[in-house]
Amino acid sequence: MAGGWTRDGAVQDQIDDTVSDAVAAARARTPKGASAEYCDDCGEPIPPRRREALPGVRTCVGCQAERDGAVRHSAINRRGSKDSQLR
Repeated sequence: MAGGWTRDGAVQDQIDDTVSDAVAAARARTPKGASAEYCDDCGEPIPPRRREALPGVRTCVGCQAERDGAVRHSAINRRGSKDSQLR
């Protein structure tokens, strides 16, 4: 059920777009190519099982956890934002 200016299913379309954008962003950050034997950040050896599980990995688990903690995600869905549609 839509209300106001929206059509039926518009809310679900916004949710689908948000999920699709997040998946695309995650895939873009996925490492590709040959894995490094030693971490690019700290120089410690990267375990062989990690290199097999994540082809193209360049960091150890600890350094990757620090990087992941530093990534900030916007909580605003710009695609569905009323302000962005009015500009």
